[in-house]
Formats: sequence, structure tokens, C-alpha cells
Amino acid sequence: MSARQYFGTDGIRGRANTHPMTGEVAFSLGRAVTAFFQNKSRVQKPLIIIGKDTRLSCYMLEQAFSAGVCSQGGRAILTGPLPTPGVAFVTQSMRADAGVMISASHNPYYDNGIKIFDRTGHKLPDSVELELEKMLKNSELIPKKLDSDLGNAKRLDEVVGRYIVKVKQALSDEYNLEGLRLVVDGANGAGYKVAPLAFEELGAEVISIGNKPNGMNINDSVGALHPEACAEKVIKYRADLGICLDGDGDRLAIVDSKGEVVNGDKLLGILARFLFETQKLGGSNEVVGTVMSNFGLEKYVKSLGANFHRTQVGDRYIVERMLSTQSVFGGEPSGHIIFKEFSTTGDGILAALKVIECLKYFGRSLRELSEEVHLMPQVLVNVNVKEKKEFSQMPNLSKILKDTEEKLNGTGRVLLRYSGTENLARVMLEGEDQSLIENSCQEIAGVLKKEIGA
Repeated sequence: MSARQYFGTDGIRGRANTHPMTGEVAFSLGRAVTAFFQNKSRVQKPLIIIGKDTRLSCYMLEQAFSAGVCSQGGRAILTGPLPTPGVAFVTQSMRADAGVMISASHNPYYDNGIKIFDRTGHKLPDSVELELEKMLKNSELIPKKLDSDLGNAKRLDEVVGRYIVKVKQALSDEYNLEGLRLVVDGANGAGYKVAPLAFEELGAEVISIGNKPNGMNINDSVGALHPEACAEKVIKYRADLGICLDGDGDRLAIVDSKGEVVNGDKLLGILARFLFETQKLGGSNEVVGTVMSNFGLEKYVKSLGANFHRTQVGDRYIVERMLSTQSVFGGEPSGHIIFKEFSTTGDGILAALKVIECLKYFGRSLRELSEEVHLMPQVLVNVNVKEKKEFSQMPNLSKILKDTEEKLNGTGRVLLRYSGTENLARVMLEGEDQSLIENSCQEIAGVLKKEIGA
């Protein structure tokens, strides 16, 4: 399969108003998406849901994409700010032909991105993204629409309520949130309004932070990437938990009652145990992680009597594995947690509700449960790169990797990968010897910087 040039791990992403995140590309992509799904639609004018987060550039890209949909004879529904899982759900719920989320997730406000869902609410496979890229590069592949064949657009705010009702259903009827005090950090992003509402409607006392977006403060010292702000509030208000979303609401960081952030892999281990003991892990009896998942998580899951499978990085690859094996649960250490029974993608609000259900089921604190999941020391270093050259084409890198493997002697692992959305090389080492993996990681990163460092 040819390499994709526009699409990365999670859609198209880049600096807003520079290629490829320009109004012109958004317009062309709106046409391409509409044309592609026109061929598969039950109706002549396909319905496209367009959601967004709170970035300033979303106004530009939302309108441009919508114009592309209308130009190609589609019907666009603009939801306004709505978490990524909400867009996926609304696409499925309204029987739309496709859904689009305009967001750069955890990136700073000056970046933006576009990710696309099919009518089932699942992210597009690589093969479809390649078809869209062909149309982006050659507009003549898209038949022009004229006169009455043009489309239209409208804004529909009520879809936010639909999503809140849906996400609340993830909490078992046996439980509610009455008596719980929660600090909810919306990252000044797509979940800033819906997250507090969802928890309040289930009975919790909610202290909201990260709920005053201004177009430029998304992910700025708040949210899942900066949970320290939430942790301070948890201590100050003696809250039971802190719940932190990222900019598009599809990932979760959680803070315990002592103000400590719980590691994402530990969270997956706790939830895996909950599902295993309640016999809700599905017929495959499998937890799906990625190559970035800690080896300690794998050992813990297997100790429960369940299976563990790794995919490449990206929650859509986890979902693809789930669909092919009938697995129902998986996630990434970054906080993408997927419960296939309730959602087609990672959902921070939903995951937080399942964590609370888990704590109520066991009758134990998050800290107590997390201490049972023993993770192996892990070091990750990001290297800014000017090009994404094949690692095997760098002899000095190959040599130091071989030397490092010999030093680890089977007690750890090395993982090198490029970011799918940024010009970064990620160097990760795991091992029992903290000093060895820290030093080795810096050595490998140093070689990468000399070879292809930006």
C-alpha cells in the first residue's frame, strides 16, 4: 500500500493556516469526503456531521469544510464544540454517511486537524484515506455539481444533549454518583461544557476547571496533559477524584483523592481486572494495547487469566483489532480507553464513569487498586527530526541499538517509532535497571539527533 502524505496516525494535522491545515485543503477535503460517500450513500445528497473543539482556527476550517460538502451536493450538520466520541456517536445515531471532527486533540491551540468517521462511527481505514488523498491531489476525479445538485448546511445544537444521554448510559444502573465530589477539567476544549453536565446529572458535586475557552487556551496548563492543575483542586476541595480530559475529549487522566495522577497503564490494568471479574471481557478474553503499553501491564493482564495483544500506536488500530477478534476493551497509556460496548473510539467521560463504577464494585480506593498493578520502569525521549528516515538506513543507530539489546540481556525492550502527527522520533526503553535504561535512552536519542535532528 502506498504511503499516505496527508493522513497520519489520527487524521490530518498541522499548524493552522499552513499546508495542509488551510481553508483550501479543508474545502477540497469536504468535496472529496462527500464525493466518496456519495457513491456509498442510500440518498443522493449524503449527510455529513461536522464537529469541532474550541480552537480559534476551527471557525475557518469548519466553514471551509462545510462549503466543500455543499459544493459537492452534501448536507452538512454543524454541531459546534463536541468531543470526538460525541461526533462519532452522533454520526451513527443520525444515520449520517460520515462524521468529521476538527481538532488537533492534545496539541497547542495554533495546531489543528481533521479526522473522519464512517457511518458506523469508526475511523477510516488506511485504504479509504488513500482514496481521499488521490482526490485531494487531483480534483478532476471529483465530478462537479451544479444548480439543484448543490447541498446545504445547518447548525444543530441539540446533538450535544443526545451525546450526554448516551454517555451516561455507560454507568451501570446499580450505581449513581451521589455523594461524590469531583474536580472535572475540560482542558478548555471540546468537553468543557458537556463533561460537567454529564457528571452533575448523575448526582455528583462537580468543581469545574478548564471550562472557559477563549480560542487560544485549549490544553494550556490544564487537561489530561497538565493534570497538576486538577490535582491542586482535588487537594484544596478534598475531592474524591479529579477527571482530566484532553482538547477533544477522547482521552482521560485521572487523579486520586491524594492528588496523585494514576498512570494510564495502571488504569487499564484496574479496568481489565474489573471486566475480567465481572465476566464482561468478551469471548476473546483479550485486552488490546499498543507497542507503547508497559510490559508490566501485559504481565498483570496475563496473571488475571486474560490475553494481551499489542497493535501499532493509535486508538483506531486498537478498534480494528477489537472488530476482528470480538475483543471489547483496550487502550493506550496516553489515556485513550475504549469500551467497545459503548463507544467506537476513546472517550474520556465514559472511561471516567467506568473507573467510578469499578471503584464502587470493589469498594476500594483507586490508590489501593493501582498499587496492585506493578509496572516496569520505562523511559521515553522525543527527538525533533527534520526527516523521517528509515531507522535501518542509519548504521550508527543500528550499532547502538544492537549494543543496547545486549546490555538489556532479555530483561527489557527498546522501541523506536516516528510520531504520526508531529516531526518527532520517539525513543522508548523498558527494563528492570532504571539507570541502564535512562542512560541507554539518552545515548540512542543522541545518535538520532546527530543523524536527523531538527
